[in-house]
Amino acid sequence: MKTRLYKPTDLQEVLQLFYENIHNVCVNDYTLEQLDAWAPSDPDIYRWEASLNKNHTLVVEKDGKIVGFGNVGETGYLDRLYVHKDYLHQGIATLITKQLEKYAKAKGIVYMNTAASITSRPFFERQGYHVLEEQTVERRGIRLRRYLMEKKMNQ
Repeated sequence: MKTRLYKPTDLQEVLQLFYENIHNVCVNDYTLEQLDAWAPSDPDIYRWEASLNKNHTLVVEKDGKIVGFGNVGETGYLDRLYVHKDYLHQGIATLITKQLEKYAKAKGIVYMNTAASITSRPFFERQGYHVLEEQTVERRGIRLRRYLMEKKMNQ
């Protein structure tokens, strides 16, 4: 596996990975209506491009295929962390998280935070994040439950 910085030519593969992850991995925690609102088949390309380019975004490749990606902003907000549905439980999410945390520490960020789904909450807890609050957010008029989580970087 190879970790590298995201580049604009990765966009379509990243969007497909995101869609498949949400619609396969989160299926036991959210309704189909919620999954479609969260990961629609017609994503806002401009918003994705802006976010992926603005933040420190990493991708993991295996055999020339993107199998995971994640990013963190300048404030320490871990905005995205997704692994291809066929490559779960192989340490890819942990690898990305550790590299994003290393980046944040180098930037002097004391706390990292994220908005974790019901599905990803246990992963983040294993990485040392703790729940600050449960939240309900709206996507395309549909309500979704998630958890605002935080980790102090000296842990």
